Amino acid sequence: MPSNQINNINVSAQDVLLTPDDIKQRLPLSATAEATVLNGRQTVQRILDRQDSRLFVVVGPCSIHDLDAARDYARRLKALADEVQDTMLVIMRVYFEKPRTTVGWKGLINDPRMDDTFDIGEGLQVARGLLLELADMGLPSGTEALDPIIPQYISDLITWTAIGARTTESQTHREIASGLSTPVGFKNGTNGSLEVAINALQSAARSHSFLGINQLGQSAVIRTLGNRYGHVVLRGGDRPNYDSVSIALCEKALRDKKLPVNIVVDCSHANSFKDPAMQPLVMRDCVHQIIEGNQSIVGLMIESNIGWGNQSIPADRSQIKYGVSITDACVDWDTTEKMLREAHAKLKTVLPGRLAG
Repeated sequence: MPSNQINNINVSAQDVLLTPDDIKQRLPLSATAEATVLNGRQTVQRILDRQDSRLFVVVGPCSIHDLDAARDYARRLKALADEVQDTMLVIMRVYFEKPRTTVGWKGLINDPRMDDTFDIGEGLQVARGLLLELADMGLPSGTEALDPIIPQYISDLITWTAIGARTTESQTHREIASGLSTPVGFKNGTNGSLEVAINALQSAARSHSFLGINQLGQSAVIRTLGNRYGHVVLRGGDRPNYDSVSIALCEKALRDKKLPVNIVVDCSHANSFKDPAMQPLVMRDCVHQIIEGNQSIVGLMIESNIGWGNQSIPADRSQIKYGVSITDACVDWDTTEKMLREAHAKLKTVLPGRLAG
């Protein structure tokens, strides 16, 4: 018998989860949800292939922590999405996993009750259930792929995937992206490095073989075909990188590597100095660049919620303010409406000319 002195000495427990197939049987994909996901993915692909002149805009809370508030936000966003559909495909930002610089709440899947019970089994079902509701509403969802196992449980409900600034350089995440069925945005590094994102695009476009799990929860060698719908997401670094010079430098870097010149600008994070009041200014600048002839900006990201700003998680969870982020600060709903409507009004006669050009 192996000695307990060498096995799992820092592991306190191993809890067996339901398999992806088990959870999908409990929460099956409806025909309506499947149509929403397929249409959303195909539209993003058409935008990236320059067959659709619209932008795609990933907008929503920094992270999901309150299901009622998420549903409320989604209903508002669906109405707004229908209003601006001639100029943009609106995708709700539905982030369940939060990478932490040190420690902190790691998201709804990891700790759905926000009480350090870490009931990941419950979190997976809650997350899938919400995604199913949104897709049944006709609202596409975008999320970040952080844990390499979680996509097996929810990826059939995702339209667009991000690989975050902390993980773009990770071989594991490049391999995962190579097999995802969604378009994937790779953020530049936290220091602003564009090279790590460019390298990630090249890697994810290739086939890979790596360890994972299948739908039955069995360990498996996953063999991928490569994902040709990878693109860069500029989120700033030591300084913002949404300005026209930074965009031009990114375009050149992509062309030098013979990669499609597709750029998404994140209006938050280092591009806004984490100040939500700056997000409308970032978006306005990007819209102006498009009006002036930019051809490479194909998408935008906005951190938005019902209420403005953010809040710490109080010891008494009943004191959490409704519709206010518990992670990064967000613009409120009124500002979100103004941002999208303003962009729609300015771009509705401009974007069709991009295809002609």
